[in-house]
Amino acid sequence: MIRRPPRSTLSSSSAASDVYKRQLLKGTQVDGVYNADPKKDPSAVRYESLSYMDVLTQDLKVMDASAISLSRENNIPIVVFSIHAQNALVDVLQGNCLL
Repeated sequence: MIRRPPRSTLSSSSAASDVYKRQLLKGTQVDGVYNADPKKDPSAVRYESLSYMDVLTQDLKVMDASAISLSRENNIPIVVFSIHAQNALVDVLQGNCLL
């Protein structure tokens, strides 16, 4: 079956829960999840790992709340990585960047 790629984080979470059930890959402009936008706030702190509830309660803007909740309900890990880092996708697929 050929599927059109999802266009939002919520539809990506939905696709992951319906079809793949392995992990959700989230490519971003920065190298992970921060407590603030590191491009605007030089004191932003990068998280090494987070629970779904941490993301929701701290209102972190990595993805919309519906996508986080759907991933949590279906026990789908979310992998966040920089789309600009060399070999980032290869590293993620090899399991080197799990969040």
